Parts: sequence; C-alpha cells; structure tokens
Amino acid sequence: MAVTHRPLTVGALLVGLFFGAMEMTLVSTAMPTVAAELGGLPLYSWAFAGYLLTATVTVPIWGKLADLKGRKPALLAGVGLFAAASFACGHADSMEALVAWRAVQGLGAGVMPVIFTIVGDLFDVHERGRVQGVFGGVAALAGLVGPLVGGAIVNAVGWRWIFWMNLPLGLAGAALLSIAYHERRERHDRELDVAGAALLAVAVAAALLAARARGTGLVAIPVALAATAAFLAVERRAREPLLPLDLFAQRLMAVSWGAGALIGAAMLATVTYVPLWVQGVLGLPPTSAGAAIAPMALAWPVASAVSGWLVPRLGYRRLLWAGFGLFAAAAVLLALALRPGASLLSVQLVMAAYGAGFGTASPPVLIAIQASVPWSRRGIATASTLFFRTMGGTLAVGLLGGVLANALTGAGADPSFVEKLLGPRRAGLDPAAVAAVAGALQGAMSIVFWTGATIACAAFLVVLAFPHVAIAPAEGRETAPRE
Repeated sequence: MAVTHRPLTVGALLVGLFFGAMEMTLVSTAMPTVAAELGGLPLYSWAFAGYLLTATVTVPIWGKLADLKGRKPALLAGVGLFAAASFACGHADSMEALVAWRAVQGLGAGVMPVIFTIVGDLFDVHERGRVQGVFGGVAALAGLVGPLVGGAIVNAVGWRWIFWMNLPLGLAGAALLSIAYHERRERHDRELDVAGAALLAVAVAAALLAARARGTGLVAIPVALAATAAFLAVERRAREPLLPLDLFAQRLMAVSWGAGALIGAAMLATVTYVPLWVQGVLGLPPTSAGAAIAPMALAWPVASAVSGWLVPRLGYRRLLWAGFGLFAAAAVLLALALRPGASLLSVQLVMAAYGAGFGTASPPVLIAIQASVPWSRRGIATASTLFFRTMGGTLAVGLLGGVLANALTGAGADPSFVEKLLGPRRAGLDPAAVAAVAGALQGAMSIVFWTGATIACAAFLVVLAFPHVAIAPAEGRETAPRE
C-alpha cells in the first residue's frame, strides 16, 4: 500500500482549511455589492443563515461518513460539492438563486471537521498538539484577512470571483490530497444511519429557526423537541448510530461538549454584538468596530499554537482550566468595560484576552477527545465537538438578538432610529434624540454582555469537571508526562 506523504498532506489540508474558514468573511465583505446588483435586500441575511444552517446540520453527518467510508472519500466529496456550489453562486442572477446555492455550498462546508480528524490520524498526541495549534491559528488568521482579501477582489474583478476562486483552489487541494494521502481504514458493511441523519437535520434546522426567527419561530420549538425525541429513540436502536449515545456517558465527552457549547455561545455572541455597540453607543465608524475585535483574532492563533505545544508538557486539564478561566475573566471585564465614553483601546485589550483564552482552550479539548476514541469513532467525535460549539454560538446569537430587541422596545427606542445610529446619517440627527436612543441601546446591550459573561463563567465551572487523562508516551519514551 502507498505511504502517505505527510508534508504534502498537511499542505493540502491547510489550504483547504484556510479558504474554507475565510469563506464567511469573504462573502460578508462582498454582500453589500451583491445586494446592490441583484436586489432582494430582504433576503440579505438568508445568504448567511442558509449557509450556516446547512453547514451546521451536515457536520455530524460528514463526521460519521468519515468513520464509515474513510476520511479521504468524505473530504473529497465535500470539497467537490462546495466547489460546484461556489461555481453556481458566482453565476447567480437573482438573490433567490444565490441564497439557494449558498445553502448547497453549506452542505459541502460541513465537511471541514474531517480535516482535523485526518490530523488526529496522522500524528500522535505529542506531535498533534503542535499541529492542531497551527491549524487553529490558520483558521483564525483566515477570519482576520478575509475582509481585506474580499474587498480587494470585489474592487479588482467583481464579487462573482469571491465564489469562482473556490473552484481552482478546491480542485488543486483535492488533487494534492488524492496523491499525497493514503489511509488504511477499517472495513465493515455498516451504512449511514439515514433515519437518524434526517431527524437530526430537522431538529437542528427547527432549533436554529426558532432562535433566529423571533415570534413566528416559536412554531419551530415543538418541531425541534419532537424531532430530538424521535432522533434519540432511533439512535438507541440503530445498528450504527449517527451519534453514539454511549459517548455522552463518558465524562470527558459530556464535559467537553457541554463546555464547548457554552464557550461557543459566549464567543460568537461577543463577536456579533461588540461591533454593534461600538457603532451604536460610541458612534464610531465601521472601521473602528472591526478594529475593536481584531486583537481577538490576533491573540487566538498565537495562544492556540503555544497551547498545542504545551499539551504534552502540562497535560490537558491545566491548559483547559487556564483557557476557560481567562475567557470567563475577559467576558466579565468586557461587560464592565463597555460603558459610554469607554476608550477603544480598553475594549481591544479585553478582546485580546478573550482571544487568548479561547485559543488556549481549543487544542487540548480537541486532542483529548481524539485520543480517547478509536479510529472508527474519531470522525464523529471530532465533528461533534465542533458541532456543539457551533450550535451553542448560533443559538446564543439568535436568542440574544431577541433579548436585545425586547430591551430596546421596553425602553421605548424606535428600531428605525437605532438603525440610523449605525450609518452616516447619525451626524444629521438631533443630538438629544441620539443621546436618548444611544442610552437605551447601552442599557439593552448591557443585558446582552452580562448574559454572555454569565455563559462564559458557566463554561468555566463545567470544565472544572474535566477528568484526568494521561498522555500516552511518545515513541522512545518510557513514561508519560504528568498533569
């Protein structure tokens, strides 16, 4: 059997991860131009929501397929679907068509966690710490440079190339992976749990719609509950369940997934609402709003790389406790710091600590999970880790958006006037009215940020229950490092 060329395989995976992680920020930069050309502004948010919905739903499905059919076939299929949908997005002649193809693109994007599964297969714990840190850093860096690259592409050649560029890059990465990566997968005759996959898709879609759609979304709540109950019943009887329920009985898995969902909720809520506070309360331009959260994107990859390097030396728990503790402390400081008249520098310092905490916590939890399961479950275990984090973040953003809207309504703030605070029209508004509405927005945002701080503290309390997990010795070593 051919031998895997690890450097080329890692290179192919890094290219795929970088452009996959950069996709959302690239599209975010291009969408105002897209909306101006295609029209359909009411569908603007669905170009993101549809993509996020399908990507979230398919994460565990791709993870299970990687266990059943092999990492390579699953990843190549996902990349192919993503590239084909990207080509179609670039040819969209209406916003409705773009939203539809973005949803198909999300179906392929759900395969991204398989990249981390392959890394877990190729490297032992001592190597994996460093490599996972690098991969986490590349993902964070992609989010940072995405807006710059997106703006350059839109200005130089047009928004359609935001999507078309995925085609040659995806095909090149897939070709390189096909040549360099050769896996020895376990052979069995079990197939994907289609019923479980369908029920999970319904449950996740209904839950996300309930969180995002406000009043009418309440209709989706009973659908989500019923689909979840049916999914659990099917999984108990399935020969090869999509999500093995016995994994929840393992303390390491339960703690990791629970803490991951909470830290994902606090993280995404912060990234979403801090820019809104900077523009709406401080009255600063969008560039300052982006600058407020930029230190987080810088600290995250650095801390992730350092944490991955330290895993074999310090063990999992110390780094997890340090990362989650720093994250929770930064969340509390952020809620205290975001007051009228606060300096942008103070916000940036807290956001840097926020990113450092998240970056420190990410590698050890993923490495510990991968080390605790056999090859046949590593794909779904890795995918589920990212699935719960994404679900927590998506639900939190939707629910906190409702909290924000209700708080503004309760304060008597006109939503249309609040929107004017976020654009150039603010300069022409009555200063007294601006001060009154900005004050109402501050009060509403304070509730949001203290809720995020509470969630972050809850994540820290949950991760304190993380069990002791010994790190296996590297080849040639007689004893394993102690925690």
